[in-house]
Amino acid sequence: MGDKGSFTDDELVSLLKEGNSPAFESIYNRYWDRLFDYTHKRLNNTEICEEVVQEIFIKLWEKRETLVLTTGLMNYLFSAARYSLIDQYRKQLLQNTFIAASKNKPGADNSTEDNIFVKDLQRYLEDLIGSLPPKCRSVYELSRLEYKSNKEIAEILNISEKTVEGHLTKALQRLRLGMGDVLVLLIACLLK
Repeated sequence: MGDKGSFTDDELVSLLKEGNSPAFESIYNRYWDRLFDYTHKRLNNTEICEEVVQEIFIKLWEKRETLVLTTGLMNYLFSAARYSLIDQYRKQLLQNTFIAASKNKPGADNSTEDNIFVKDLQRYLEDLIGSLPPKCRSVYELSRLEYKSNKEIAEILNISEKTVEGHLTKALQRLRLGMGDVLVLLIACLLK
């Protein structure tokens, strides 16, 4: 077999599905740095980013025989990275919420800590929004960030109002699901 570096992603995926470890190694070498850079720009924690990227490749190898790529290998890997980052943000937020709640003392000045927490929460929400499917995200942003009516959104995106409602419902469900753990902890902390 020739040099795996000259193979296309689709060819490498076909070989990977057959259990070809050199094909996996080529995919790993081709995408590891790019995935690390992508995660590091967003998380800025070398150890966690290395762990995230390693986990993506472990899962790729484990799922190689049943792997179905509808949008290509690169999109699959970067989507996996995005979802892993969201999980990391969720863990970080939960940890920060717990720490903030345990340190919360009457009369203490927690303004800096509160600001950091709010920024973390905002970044987490932005990543959740960014993980929505493109149409869904566009509808959500037009509705919630630009305060457009469903009718205006339908005209802008050239879709029906019912489709706008469907996308908005889907977006809100996914955001509620993604924020679920964080909201439960926030409420618990506020009730203390």
